[in-house]
Amino acid sequence: MRERRVRLRGARAGYARAMPSLPRLLSAFALALAAAAPAAAQTLARVEIVGLDEAMARNVREALSLDDALGRTLPPQRLEYLLREAEAETRTALEPFGYYTPEIRIEHSAGDPVTVTIAVTPGRPVVVRQARITIAGEGARDPELEAALAAFRPRPGEPFEHARYEASKAAVLRTFARRGYFDADFVQRRVEVTRAAHAADIFLAWDSGPRHALGAVRFVQQPRILRDDLLERLVRWTPGTPYDEARVDALRESLQRLDYFSAIEIAPQPAQASSGHVLPVEVALVPAPRSIYSAGLSYGTDLGTGVRLGLERRYVNDRGHKALAQLDYAERRQALILQYRVPAFAWVDGWYSGSLQYADEQTEFTDARRLELVASRSGQINRRLSAAVSLHLLRERWRLARQRTTLPLDPDRYASFVYPSLRAEYIAVDDRLAPRAGFGASALLRGGLQAAGSDANFLQLHATGSWFRGLDPRSRLIARGEVGLTWTGELVDMPPSLRFFAGGDRSIRGYAWREVGPRLFDLALGARNVITASLEYERYFDDRWGAAVFVDRGSAFDDRPDWHTGVGIGLRWRSPVGPVRVDVAHGLDAPDAAFQLHLNIGADL
Repeated sequence: MRERRVRLRGARAGYARAMPSLPRLLSAFALALAAAAPAAAQTLARVEIVGLDEAMARNVREALSLDDALGRTLPPQRLEYLLREAEAETRTALEPFGYYTPEIRIEHSAGDPVTVTIAVTPGRPVVVRQARITIAGEGARDPELEAALAAFRPRPGEPFEHARYEASKAAVLRTFARRGYFDADFVQRRVEVTRAAHAADIFLAWDSGPRHALGAVRFVQQPRILRDDLLERLVRWTPGTPYDEARVDALRESLQRLDYFSAIEIAPQPAQASSGHVLPVEVALVPAPRSIYSAGLSYGTDLGTGVRLGLERRYVNDRGHKALAQLDYAERRQALILQYRVPAFAWVDGWYSGSLQYADEQTEFTDARRLELVASRSGQINRRLSAAVSLHLLRERWRLARQRTTLPLDPDRYASFVYPSLRAEYIAVDDRLAPRAGFGASALLRGGLQAAGSDANFLQLHATGSWFRGLDPRSRLIARGEVGLTWTGELVDMPPSLRFFAGGDRSIRGYAWREVGPRLFDLALGARNVITASLEYERYFDDRWGAAVFVDRGSAFDDRPDWHTGVGIGLRWRSPVGPVRVDVAHGLDAPDAAFQLHLNIGADL
């Protein structure tokens, strides 16, 4: 019985396998359908990178194919492939920073949408073990090439960062070109990375070849407007002088400062080098338009509405002389400037200038007429520093505006002055139109003696400075200052043009033009000294529009300063013709005073 039962059970068991019940059959069918159906696609919503600094994370993200698929709906196979690739892409993206053995863990969330997290432990960086960097040939003893090798990074003991390595190589190659080693080439260029030792060995070697020399210069003007002998005086080398790009740049800058040409191309000719490696130099010049016409409108609360007209001749003759005429005609001020300039090349490039200046001004404070003859020699000492020495012959008549007072004032006062002046300007900024970093300053020293034809003995110093600091790509901080000092015992004999005033644009903006300083009732007299300072924060909201807040403080005074402070806000616009600044300011020392509106167009320096 037991065996039969076993057999029976066995028979029943075998039958159950062959003939399943209906519920089990339906369940198996459903599972088969589920296995055969395609898996649902998923949307990649976010890729997070953790464990890295900003620069490394940015480089990893730029290398990830996953990042390119953000927001897209992906089939499971495609998502799995991108996840597999992410590890290799992350590893490769970290190598430029010197990390060759990072630990990388990639996880993704379940469900839809999908968030991928890439957790990275950079590990030990690869460090430069040795760096054999040499130069053979004439350049082996060149001090600038030696300096380029001394500055090469990374050094032994420093992480092997690809960007620093490539930048150092490029710097050496630029030095070869700048110093005239046009045949320089690599003899050896190899980097060996040993991952197990976290070490990198650098092997670089150049053969500099011969150093070329500068040869004769040939000027090509199309059409010809100037004598060649005039331009040849700008060449600061003799044929055979060792090549130095700084000499070529100096010639280009001198030609640009003359303002005769719209296009300047300086091209050494290596193909025409002599057996001594002397390169002839060709300078191709395209003349700029001979005449410059200018016209514009002006407005000031003190001077009224006006028009400005100007005519400049870039070259009067083939000797490079220049002429300028400028008329400024407003309701309460008329000014005319006539100027003639001759190029000068002794000591430093510059100009001999003679100018006649006439101004007739009737403001609410004074009625003044001024005629001034100025002879000067100006020059560009270097890229940042320029200077001018001048001799002034001044004749001025002025009187206080009688309608503003009932005092029995003399109707007219006259002054004659003959005095020299020295002016220097130093500008070291990244952009003269809208600086974000750097400093600019100017200083004027002038003085006269009664024994030399002046109505009073005086010595005067006036200095201004501006400092710029970019805080982020859209904002900057601007600080300005002004100091003017006069030493004289006869201030009453000094005309308004030789006195100091404060108030108005580029001064204390919370006050009107010339409002701050010694006064007779409400008439501005001008002062012996002036001190002003300004601090301004400027921020742009997009590429064109911005705003500013500022505080100004200062005083024009004879003995002791009477400090005035103004605060305000401003609108900034990067217009096609240059920066436009509109400021509204109020003086804190005169609460009942009117708000001041200032409009300024043009560069900061």
